[in-house]
Amino acid sequence: MLNTSRVFSTRFGYIGLNFTTRILYQTREFGTSVKMADKITNWVAPNDKSGEFKRGQSQFRNFIQKGGEFPPEKGRYHLYVSYACPWAHRALIVRQLKGLQEIIPFTSVHWHMQEKGWHFASSPNADNSPGENVRPDPVPGHENYSHIRDVYFQVDPEYKGRFTVPTLYDVKQGKIVSNESSEIIRMFYTEFDDLLAPEYKNVSLFPSALQSQIDATNEWTYNDINNGVYKSGFATTQEAYEKAVTTLFSSLDKVEKHLSEVKDGPFYYGKDVTEADIRLFTTVVRFDVVYVQHFKTNIRTIRADYPYIHKWLRNLYWTIPAFKDTTEFTHIKNHYTKSHTQINPFSITPLGPQPPILGLDEEVAAVKWALAQVQGKK
Repeated sequence: MLNTSRVFSTRFGYIGLNFTTRILYQTREFGTSVKMADKITNWVAPNDKSGEFKRGQSQFRNFIQKGGEFPPEKGRYHLYVSYACPWAHRALIVRQLKGLQEIIPFTSVHWHMQEKGWHFASSPNADNSPGENVRPDPVPGHENYSHIRDVYFQVDPEYKGRFTVPTLYDVKQGKIVSNESSEIIRMFYTEFDDLLAPEYKNVSLFPSALQSQIDATNEWTYNDINNGVYKSGFATTQEAYEKAVTTLFSSLDKVEKHLSEVKDGPFYYGKDVTEADIRLFTTVVRFDVVYVQHFKTNIRTIRADYPYIHKWLRNLYWTIPAFKDTTEFTHIKNHYTKSHTQINPFSITPLGPQPPILGLDEEVAAVKWALAQVQGKK
C-alpha cells in the first residue's frame, strides 16, 4: 500500500513527486515495488472525497543556540533552498537582511522537480539557470549526492518523511537542524548576532513590541494566503477550490485594507521591515507571475486590483536588495509549470505577464486610466 503522506507538500517546502500514470518502480523510502493508480494526485489522497489539500508538518525541529547541540558557528551550517519555493525564499531573504552571507553558505537545487523530488544541478548554473549557487551539493562527503533526499537518507537511512526545502544542515555533525522555515528564519534573527557587525546585529525583524501582532497576522496569512494559493491550486473538487479561492481573496482584501491604513511607513507595520513583510512577500511576488494562471487564483490580480499591496510589493522589491536579489522569476515560472504535470500536463510555460514585476512607479493601463480620472476631478 502506498504511504500517501510521502507525496504531499509540506508547510515549509513542497516535494510532490511527479509520477506518471500506471508506473511501476522501486524506491528506498518504500522499500518495495509500488504500483501507482491511474491519475493519482500528488497532493490529495485518492480516498479523500473532500478534494482539499492538507499540508503536512516538518519533522526536523531543532534549534541553533549557545550551549546547545547546535551552537552558532561560522561555516558550520549549510542552507539548502530552491529559488522556486516561497518557504525557502523566506530563509534567503532573512539570511541577506541579517548579513549572514559569510556565515551560512547555501546551495539552490535545480528548478525542475522530478520523480525523486528536488535535485541538484549537474554542474554550476546548469541549463543556464539564473541565480547564485545553483550547483551540485558542495558539502564534503556529498560529492555523489544528486537529490535533497540523499541528505535526508544520510542523516537517517530509514527516514519516512518528506524531502523539503529549506533544509538547514549541520556539516560538522552530519545532521539536519531544521526543515521548518518559520523556525529557521527566527534562528537567523538572533542566534548568530555575536558573529555579526553592529549594523546587522541591530536589524530587528521580530521586535518585542510587535511580536503578538506579527504572530496573529502570521496565523491567518499563512492559512489563507501563503497556503491558500496551494489549497486553491491543488484542490481536486470544485467545492474545495471555491472554498479556498474565496477565502484567499477575502484575506487579500484584508491585507489591502490594512496597508491602506498604515500611515507611518511603507511596510506592513510602518517604518521598518518585519517578519510580516517577509512572509507575505514570498507569496505575493509569485501571485501574478504564476499563481493566477497555474493555481487558478484569477479572480483579481495584484497589479490591477490591489493598489496598496502592489505599491508595498514593489517598494520591497526595488528598494531593499535582499528581496530583489533572492527573487528568480525563471525558477519560479519553470518550476510550477513544468513540475506540476497533473495541473499542466504539457509543461507549457506562459510568456506573461510582462514584465514579471512592474517598476516602482509603473502601473498597468487600467490603473493609469483610473488615476487619470481621479486627477481630472481634482
